[in-house]
Amino acid sequence: MSDNRSGSPDTATRSRRWWARAAFALAILAVAVPLVSAGLLSSLGVLVVGVGGVVVMVAALYWFLATRGVLRWISLTIAILSPIVVLVLFIRAHLLAEVAAAAILAILAVLCARAALSGRTSDTAVREVPAPPARHPVLIMNPHSGGGKVAKFDLQRKAEELGAEVVLLEGPGTVDVTELARRAVEAGADLLGVAGGDGTQALVAGVAAENDLPFLVISAGTRNHFAMDLGLDRADPSRCLDALRDGVELAVDLGRINGRPFVNNASFGVYAEVVRSPAYRNDKTGTVLEMLPDLLTGHAAAPLVTRIGDVTVRNPQAVLVSNNPYGSSDLAGLNRRDRLDRGVLGAVTVSVANTRQAVGLLGRVNAHGLTQHTTGEVVVDAHTRQTPVGVDGESLLLDTPVRCTIEPGALRVRVPRDRPGVRPAKAAVDWVRLRELAWHR
Repeated sequence: MSDNRSGSPDTATRSRRWWARAAFALAILAVAVPLVSAGLLSSLGVLVVGVGGVVVMVAALYWFLATRGVLRWISLTIAILSPIVVLVLFIRAHLLAEVAAAAILAILAVLCARAALSGRTSDTAVREVPAPPARHPVLIMNPHSGGGKVAKFDLQRKAEELGAEVVLLEGPGTVDVTELARRAVEAGADLLGVAGGDGTQALVAGVAAENDLPFLVISAGTRNHFAMDLGLDRADPSRCLDALRDGVELAVDLGRINGRPFVNNASFGVYAEVVRSPAYRNDKTGTVLEMLPDLLTGHAAAPLVTRIGDVTVRNPQAVLVSNNPYGSSDLAGLNRRDRLDRGVLGAVTVSVANTRQAVGLLGRVNAHGLTQHTTGEVVVDAHTRQTPVGVDGESLLLDTPVRCTIEPGALRVRVPRDRPGVRPAKAAVDWVRLRELAWHR
């Protein structure tokens, strides 16, 4: 005989259902308050002004990105002025208090929606297994990564005190990192680790996976996305070394792109073309603004054809393939990964060719310009022999068609037993899913 305690699945489902219903109730109130206050005759005008202001602002932002010269700056001016004009019109209609109340209700609706759609903590917990101390750990460190974090946090000395052999990546004649890792394995290393960026992490991770060795991530890069999704301390990379004396193992997936390993993602289209530009490193913002008009209209890059399982997406402006899907609390679904052991790739494509599609993306409801999938394989093709790809932040030219696959549980990652942990991604406010949750039994 089973009881229905507070922690049971039935109780959790009922709780999420009521959060979903509360979200709909608050959303309806957010719309109703200014309309009712305006009176029946003015309600239509209030609705037109509010929706029209959003449409004009999104359209102007699109034209700011898609054009150059005087038209670009006129579009930016319109985008800035649109919400100001709407606010002034509401003030003149003596509806400022009602609009403020509607904004508060809308924020509460979003919070309730996320509470309803958020997964349980158990959904984001990767299984840990005990890990014996390594006898001959070899750590490869890039002294220049992350603005010099290896020296700043004294990582070499601390690692050597814990019994690790440290190999520094410095000097123009240094052998490539994959070769260094393979030499370490041949010399008897029983653990490989990296203090560096995600691109370097991926290459050594590939060698560790091929030899079934544990892999240690030290968050000494600039962004450390892989370390973040493993729940490691990104503020103090020296804490990652605690895994050498008191560690546990996580079995996580490893992505492959044309055979090359990646731990985070591979990007095609707009982002890959921008990163490939020689001017990008010195002037990121200027390069993006200069290249986007041609990229958005398809004049700069070769058209892409993306096959995601049984789905084919033609001519997207951007494609992102990730080692496990990202959370989807922002427009493109790129946030953080709750888990790295689901055994699937995440695939996001973005196609924005006109103002209507830009507004549709903002709505997130059946937007034709945005697709999100999980799959075991993604193939990206183009009418060129090679296509630019950003792999874990590094710009590469790869032979087409480019094939991305996933190796479930291929990587044994050694992490400290005591670590910050993974903060779950915020749930996307998906009103279709929310409606099903609220009233489907």
